[in-house]
Amino acid sequence: MEEPEPALIRGAAAGDQGAFAELVRAYQAQVWRFLRHLLGDPALAEDVTQETFIRVFLKLRTFHFRSKFSTWVFSVARNAGIDAIRSRNRRSRLAEGLAPLTSTAGGPDRSLELETAIATLSPKLREAFLLVEVMGMRYHEVAGVLKIPEGTVKSRVFHARSHLIAWMRADIEDADEM
Repeated sequence: MEEPEPALIRGAAAGDQGAFAELVRAYQAQVWRFLRHLLGDPALAEDVTQETFIRVFLKLRTFHFRSKFSTWVFSVARNAGIDAIRSRNRRSRLAEGLAPLTSTAGGPDRSLELETAIATLSPKLREAFLLVEVMGMRYHEVAGVLKIPEGTVKSRVFHARSHLIAWMRADIEDADEM
């Protein structure tokens, strides 16, 4: 992989949109290929490739030529991919926890019940849960938003998930008794 000229990188960092577009064209296919293999999902790889170049654009001024530009870009892509995997795993764990609870045939609309269950969470649990699970923010980002320690965010999200699963289980048991 041929490295771009330092002047091109500096131009993109200074806001030259044409220079940045040239960097994207030079790396986009390789970044997507890397992410496709990392994530195992071509569509997700497309989304994360876009996220990668958004991050590159936002952090380009922090590139100080201490490594190859390609190394730096792939490091950004790797981090974006890991974030996507973590987000997918969080959603998957929640879905797995709720799946057996929401699969009762002929039952009422489960999404409405889930919304109702979320509404029963205390405001502290609800805000942490929504920021992590719905907005897809990382725990440290939520900690910054809520101005609380990261461990507190993790605890609140854990308790919110537990509450939601218990709520849905109780609802299924009530429906089974009828």
